[in-house]
Amino acid sequence: MDLPRLTVTPSRRELSLLLSLLPLAAAAGERARADSPVPASGPVDHAIAMHGLPALPPGFDHLPYADPKAPKGGRIVFGIQGTFDSLNPLVVLGVAPDAVPKYVQQSLLYRSADEPFTAYGLLASRVELDPDRTRLAFEIDERARFSDGKPVTAQDVLFTVEMLRTKGKPYHRASLAGVTRASAPSPRRVEFELGDGLNRELPLVIGALPIFARHATDAESFGDTSFRPALGSGPYRVSEVRPGESLTLTRRTDCWADSLPLMRGLFNAAEIRYDFYRDSNALFEAFKAGLCDVRLEGDPTRWMTGYDIPAVQDGRIVRETLHFDAPKGMTGLVFNTRRPIFADIRVREALGLLFDFEWVNRNLFYGVYRRAGSFFSDSELSALGVPADAREKALLAGFPGAVRDDILSGAWRPSETDGSGRDRKQARRALDLLNQAGFSLREGSLRNRKGEPFDFEIMVTSRPQERLALNYAQSLVRLGIAAQVRLIDDVQYWRRLSAFDFDMIQWTWPASASPGNEQIGRWGSANAERRGALNYAGVKSPAVDATLQALLRARRREEFVAAVRTLDRLLISGFYVVPLYYLPDTWLAHARDVVLSGRQPSYFLANETLARLSAPAAAN
Repeated sequence: MDLPRLTVTPSRRELSLLLSLLPLAAAAGERARADSPVPASGPVDHAIAMHGLPALPPGFDHLPYADPKAPKGGRIVFGIQGTFDSLNPLVVLGVAPDAVPKYVQQSLLYRSADEPFTAYGLLASRVELDPDRTRLAFEIDERARFSDGKPVTAQDVLFTVEMLRTKGKPYHRASLAGVTRASAPSPRRVEFELGDGLNRELPLVIGALPIFARHATDAESFGDTSFRPALGSGPYRVSEVRPGESLTLTRRTDCWADSLPLMRGLFNAAEIRYDFYRDSNALFEAFKAGLCDVRLEGDPTRWMTGYDIPAVQDGRIVRETLHFDAPKGMTGLVFNTRRPIFADIRVREALGLLFDFEWVNRNLFYGVYRRAGSFFSDSELSALGVPADAREKALLAGFPGAVRDDILSGAWRPSETDGSGRDRKQARRALDLLNQAGFSLREGSLRNRKGEPFDFEIMVTSRPQERLALNYAQSLVRLGIAAQVRLIDDVQYWRRLSAFDFDMIQWTWPASASPGNEQIGRWGSANAERRGALNYAGVKSPAVDATLQALLRARRREEFVAAVRTLDRLLISGFYVVPLYYLPDTWLAHARDVVLSGRQPSYFLANETLARLSAPAAAN
């Protein structure tokens, strides 16, 4: 599942950073359990684990990272860079925050932040899953009610699946295509047949769908942009919408799930507000002025120099450096391989050699970044420095040459320069590759055999992105390459992105300890030309497609790790991005009065545990 992000500065990155704190964010942990095979005993249970067993037994008291005594009440304000023109982020049209599906709606299952991929019953009082994962059933809690008092039924679940399968984003359309039959034998029971069961993540995907009320949702206009919020069963309702400016959620006093052990210590604020800022500087100034309460910082310059202010010095703003054990994703400059200029892999590799990470990190980012090379850095899922084992080689046997020998052996590393900003060795290597691809340097301009100049556009949507892109463009000038950096507004950026109307962008792919169906959205050939899909690089590779299927079919942890590493090697071998960098830690700044109640989860922040200390203590 596709889950959001943490690194520096794309204009939408700060929105994604905040959204990455929401309840469906990726999690990891409990490695010992994850190494176990999927259990075959007891088809009826309280949870589903992707691999191994759920960490919590039936009848658990509360999630281990939640504080049942957390203060309840007060307002928490998030500042987000960007804008919005819809409240439904589950369809292709529009730009929408994730607030409604995460706070207003509920899903059948709720994902724990302390386990690799385990989800516990929320709307579902129990779940039945056969060992082969070909049949799935949910019993809906008889207490479950929408905010209008009407019960949540199996028909609502079937309606939701059908809407997202036919009108949702490509990710949901592709995933739910694996449902071969869905039925509701009773008002509280819904059953699914899942074909051959080879997509082992599909039960969790279905369990995570935000459930729409059939009686209050217009099927005809479901795919349109709208400021009308979905009717939900969750703890909040939308109380105010100022289009493009702010979204306010107010906690309900009659949410049916308030007494569930799963919800104890969560969703503590009486009001949550999202304020939107078009400019990153305006957003930061608002935070410093106390207009926003929580900020995940991804800009090293700001972190090192921007917080020397009275509010930090006198303790009104608290800064924390947190470390999580989750894999670090890939931030890179993405080649749109649909463009003829980037169709040759030698061109892409050459341009990767011209990014001077050592100079950029030292001069722009205070040396705090680490060089990205893997799509799953800092984890056992990374292929960097690890020779392919027998399982990986077996997966690649039908695709000779798909992975380069140095990448297969674990010897390949991203380019390293002398840090001067003018590394001649790397420039010579790059020019040699470009010559092989049919380009030559003539009178200071790189041209193809027809005499056409090598030029392209880097599309950016924030000042920090622009600064990096301009630096990179300057390094390309030495080889006669003209890269124009174009800064555009948020709405135009997402419109062009959805249509794959760009040459190069900066993007971050977040990583979790349990990558799954979202990888098909990012890399599957079927999504290379599908409008609104996330395969921005335009990857079309039979080897990648086969490996993605192996990843989804893995029954044991060791099979899963081998498939992910194979995917990593294939993506590295394709040179689809200029690898940039990642932060080893998470930088969090927050108002002194707003804290993460309970303990820090092992692998990611979960903002449903946020509480305002000045609010009244929860009743025992």
